[in-house]
Amino acid sequence: MREMKTDILVVGGGLGGVAAALGALEAGRSVVMSEEYDWIGGQLTSQAVPPDEHSWVEQFGVTRRYRALRNGIRRYYRDHYPLTAASRAWGQLNPGAGWVSRICAEPRVGLAVLEAMLAPYRGAGRLTVLQPYRPVAADAPGDTVRAVTLRHRDTGDEIMVAAAFVIDATELGDLLPLTGCDYVTGFESRADTGEPSAPATAQPHNVQAVSICFAIDHVDGDHTVDKPRNYDLWRAYQPHFWGGPLLGFKAPNPRTLEIAERSFTPNPDDDPLLVDADQRKSGGDQNLWTFRRIAARRNFVPGAYASDICLVNWPMIDYMEGSIIDVSETEKARHLEAAADLSRAVFYWLQTEAPRADGGTGFPGLRLRGDLTGTTHGLAMAPYIRESRRILGVTRIVEQHLSHAVRGDHGAVRYRDSVGVGMYRIDLHPSTGGDNYIDVPSCPFEIPLGALLPRRMTNLLAGGKNIATTHITNGCYRLHPVEWNVGEVAGMLAAHCLDNNATPHQVQADDAQLATFQALLARAGVETRWPDVRAY
Repeated sequence: MREMKTDILVVGGGLGGVAAALGALEAGRSVVMSEEYDWIGGQLTSQAVPPDEHSWVEQFGVTRRYRALRNGIRRYYRDHYPLTAASRAWGQLNPGAGWVSRICAEPRVGLAVLEAMLAPYRGAGRLTVLQPYRPVAADAPGDTVRAVTLRHRDTGDEIMVAAAFVIDATELGDLLPLTGCDYVTGFESRADTGEPSAPATAQPHNVQAVSICFAIDHVDGDHTVDKPRNYDLWRAYQPHFWGGPLLGFKAPNPRTLEIAERSFTPNPDDDPLLVDADQRKSGGDQNLWTFRRIAARRNFVPGAYASDICLVNWPMIDYMEGSIIDVSETEKARHLEAAADLSRAVFYWLQTEAPRADGGTGFPGLRLRGDLTGTTHGLAMAPYIRESRRILGVTRIVEQHLSHAVRGDHGAVRYRDSVGVGMYRIDLHPSTGGDNYIDVPSCPFEIPLGALLPRRMTNLLAGGKNIATTHITNGCYRLHPVEWNVGEVAGMLAAHCLDNNATPHQVQADDAQLATFQALLARAGVETRWPDVRAY
């Protein structure tokens, strides 16, 4: 077996993984980063999800490096795309003019910017990216991870990477069982966490739905695909709380649970500069076409785009039939294929049966845009993962730390060891346990360093959605800028500990060491406190 050695190993090249690598590399350390898919970037790229962000993102509340990513995406459009003069001059350019985010963009653009951010370190020989590799084993005697074995997705070749620090930035917390790290899955009990929204008994297999997203446009002609397998099964599928078939425009309103009718109008002649993607006002999903639109044709010179491009990450593609965590590889593959079948069924239904405003049915002009998601099958490269295994950490973040119903005007708990900030409603999608949405107003919150530290493992850090949240608080700590902040801090912490011959737990526990590290974060543009802003 091939062997490698590095200062810091980052397993997983999603947003948390890339941020962790950058945090460690800019501190002068060598890094090996692995990623199981062909694209780095996770949620933003291979999973094809425009960034879910809070309402103040253009002013504050994200790290300097995350802001550089957002600015880089806008700069990429200005440098390479045929924008109109008005859109080019739009300081807060939203290429897709989607209502979910102030920066909806094509996944390949996010990929290009992330690759550019890493490129100097590859050239300098301090960053090695192993793709497509996934972890399959770990050498972790006692409380220390010595090395992780990575296997190539296609060839089966294996590489053992030894490192002083290991960061688990995988989408599902894959290193936790491999290293023997203590972790939890699914829904904790109210007796355990004290959370108002928790059930009486724990439900470890009850996790948020996964979704396999896809991009579509609408042009002249009939582009109807062959009827997918299992279409009739999904056409008849109806969750008990849905208010109608899953394949339909009726679905619960996440915030009220009342059944609401969404609209779908391809290529509305709207002005992209008038879109106000402010999550305080609504979820933005009333019109499914503009909800997560990633290219608004009126942002570009006439004729450049024949159609808008719409990213389908809608309620109807949420797969609730089983968890892909801590099941056999066969079972995991079965669920992921079924989730893909659901997405194909949704697309075919849109082409053939979806009700139109003119009284007709079906939109045969819809096309899958797999060229934009990097696949030949037309769907996203990777499933959109909302919930991971989660470490049992030094600090556990629970609902009552940030729920507005609990905290009110006091705001979220202020942690002595804050290493970042985030904001989103507690937004839980329907789950494999048959739960409806759980959508709770939250206060602008902080990220405690203790939530990145396993209670027992000495050199393993959480670098993404696997931090010590609960099933409930994962609903607001799982979003793009928070995952980035978590990963960035994990990378910086590993480098800081190497520089100062310290352990992460010592830095977290000792006030003087913590203050030194927090000052380092401040210089790097990591915000650790909120100004006076309120819940929504």
